[in-house]
Amino acid sequence: MNKQTKILALETSCDETSVSVIENGQTILSNSVLSQIESHQRFGGVVPEVASRHHVENITVMIEEALQEAHTTMADVDAVAVTQGPGLIGALLVGVNAAKALAFANDKPLIPVHHIAGHVYANQLQSGLKFPLIALIVSGGHTELVYMENHLQFEVIGETRDDAVGEAYDKVARKIGLPYPGGPAIDRLAAQGEDTYDFPRVWLEPDSYDFSFSGLKSAVINKLHQLAQKGEPVIPENVATSFQNSVVEVLVGKAMRACEAYGVKQLIVAGGVASNRGLRQALEAATAEKGIELAIPEPKLCTDNAAMIGAAAHEIYLKGIRGDMALNGQSSMDIEMYRD
Repeated sequence: MNKQTKILALETSCDETSVSVIENGQTILSNSVLSQIESHQRFGGVVPEVASRHHVENITVMIEEALQEAHTTMADVDAVAVTQGPGLIGALLVGVNAAKALAFANDKPLIPVHHIAGHVYANQLQSGLKFPLIALIVSGGHTELVYMENHLQFEVIGETRDDAVGEAYDKVARKIGLPYPGGPAIDRLAAQGEDTYDFPRVWLEPDSYDFSFSGLKSAVINKLHQLAQKGEPVIPENVATSFQNSVVEVLVGKAMRACEAYGVKQLIVAGGVASNRGLRQALEAATAEKGIELAIPEPKLCTDNAAMIGAAAHEIYLKGIRGDMALNGQSSMDIEMYRD
């Protein structure tokens, strides 16, 4: 495709209202993101109804802001893309209905996008995807290892059996008195502590690429209860370091084993936890040792944003996949949906 393809993308799967204009799947013309963290902090987590209301209030303003920043009008846009799922259903519906209205009113194709596909394609906005590759998806709701032979050819080879890694971070953070979101708070605190609590590394079966963080979370909580019963002090920075080291060792170990088993050229990391400094440093060291290229987006592209949705939408657009006015949000979706 020779012409410059511009896609207007909307992302409202959780607590960020984001709209972006992406050119040719790689160039960010605009990426407006409005976070709701301050609204949800007092609740210790995202409240779905509150998130939906904020999306309703902000989506129109964000669309206008993204178009203005990109110096683009709807007449210049080739397609409208939106996160269809997975995510909070009420939040998703705000974005889906806004996208359908835009597509219908302006006679533009409608492109449905899987949220995790977006996280993977955030790397396309920087270093590009080099196949075959392994993608390590680490976020508040997802922990997966995905093998890709080519564009949109997602094959899930490992996933969490219980808590996602970001969820475990939030729960442990709450137990040691850290604010929401817990991931960045633990990452900062872990840099100051020592690994003194010897929390378990959960590997599951020897050949499994699956993850489990529920046992680790329980081990942290039990240790805190034991210390309280004995009247012994809790050293929060050491809890943070010990917990993070356990998480990182398992994530890196399984990711590297998958890279070697599948003979890939590149390991990409996707999702909000990809901005974790401890995880980044461990992956940099492991991939350098094995001679595997590592690709991790800059932190602002790790968290939920519409630019990543536009990047994934470009490949979906080229593949000829279109949505219609019956498109609905889905709280759960199979990322392998695009495979032939």
